[in-house]
Amino acid sequence: MFRKAAVTMVSNGSYLQGQANGRLPSTDSGQPAQEGKVVLKKKVTLLRGISIIIGTIIGAGIFISPKGILKNTGSVGMSLTVWTACGILSLFGALCYAELGTCIKKSGGHYTYILEAFGPLPAFVRVWVELLIIRPAATAVISLAFGRYILEPFFMQCEIPELAIKLITAVGITLVMVLNSTSVSWSARIQIFLTFCKLVAILIIIVPGVIQLIKGETQHFKNAFAGNDASVMGLPLAFYSGMYAYSGWFYLNFVTEEVENPEKNIPLAICISMIIVTVGYVLTNVAYFTTISAGELLLSKAVAVTFAERLMGNFSLAVPVFVALSCFGSMNGGIFAVSRMFFVASREGHLPEILSMIHVRKHTPLPAVIVLHPLTMIMLFNGDLYSLLNFLSFARWLFIGLVVAGLIYLRYKRPDMPRPFKVPLFIPALFSFTCLFMVALSLYSDPVNTGIGFAITLTGVPAYYLFIVWDKKPKWFRKLLGK
Repeated sequence: MFRKAAVTMVSNGSYLQGQANGRLPSTDSGQPAQEGKVVLKKKVTLLRGISIIIGTIIGAGIFISPKGILKNTGSVGMSLTVWTACGILSLFGALCYAELGTCIKKSGGHYTYILEAFGPLPAFVRVWVELLIIRPAATAVISLAFGRYILEPFFMQCEIPELAIKLITAVGITLVMVLNSTSVSWSARIQIFLTFCKLVAILIIIVPGVIQLIKGETQHFKNAFAGNDASVMGLPLAFYSGMYAYSGWFYLNFVTEEVENPEKNIPLAICISMIIVTVGYVLTNVAYFTTISAGELLLSKAVAVTFAERLMGNFSLAVPVFVALSCFGSMNGGIFAVSRMFFVASREGHLPEILSMIHVRKHTPLPAVIVLHPLTMIMLFNGDLYSLLNFLSFARWLFIGLVVAGLIYLRYKRPDMPRPFKVPLFIPALFSFTCLFMVALSLYSDPVNTGIGFAITLTGVPAYYLFIVWDKKPKWFRKLLGK
């Protein structure tokens, strides 16, 4: 009922549809490659996998405003502790996804794992919310940061016009879409370059910070845990901010079928990436505090720029450029990964069939990439982006917690499933509990926004029965869906 895709060639010969039962054969699936069959090729190496994870995690936040954690913890020492704890907790979640990615060798990330563990309804709701709101809004937000900081060197003495920011943002979004539609290889190569730029930017902050420590600039670390006591509500909210800063460790699982030797490369890429990001984030925050006090950090609009102006003089002009490149890398990695979720959902019959088509020559899921373009543009010019993200931030952790709980469920439901990489059971138990705790906390602390987000998410349930289950659709309606 749910998997309706069939082998079909579009009349102009440009795209090829997935095979029956909605499953395209990957090179390790054991399915024979049929003559004329077009599949996504395995072009994601270990280095490219690392660049996808690091390049998507490290966005603008660590450079612009890491004050959410400091505000909710109340002290320098406690904020550094939370940064470290969030990195370790994110590593636990990433290890759970590493197990899922090596035993379920299909792309799609959250969607695929929920489908395997809990069935089509929750999987459809997940991809429904991601396609309509979460991904367009998230892409528009990070793209706006790109637009603002790429223009920053040209408007040093005045405010940047909002229209100029949105226009250059629209150009950036379009460029990312074209890149991901044209070539997997070039998208991956540019992601490696941008990841290198991010790491250079972090080193530009860390190295002067270490020099400051060597010089004895430790006054802001004295009585590091003194200050405003973290409230009962503040500490969990600090963890919420920290987990958001680390989010992105799951994106390699969206492209599992394109990863070379996934049993080895997925766990390796995840572990290497999370260690680099955690160490980088903690040392970057330590560097900030060698020069900026806690009070000054809370007042700063762009902490990295403030830090660079105090220590580097004119070289500080390079920081906005690095921030812009960092944002562009997050845009590129996010589009590359999430388009595969839509591709797989279409393959399973949960989205219009056109989204599971692959370009014959370019071997990219072009329709699944460009479907985000008009939605993102609407969000960019008309949407209240931050409200939408506040409404639906809880949905991300709800479904991630559900995925990791599904790992535990699959251990008992399918004990004979091959598991080349296996984590101790306490890791998924702790991580899924933390995710669900953050969801419950958001319901308690912000019932209005969370309630609106919950209502938006629930619209996926009637949509599922209307678009997927209802068999007696009018002919015009079936044509609209590409059935």
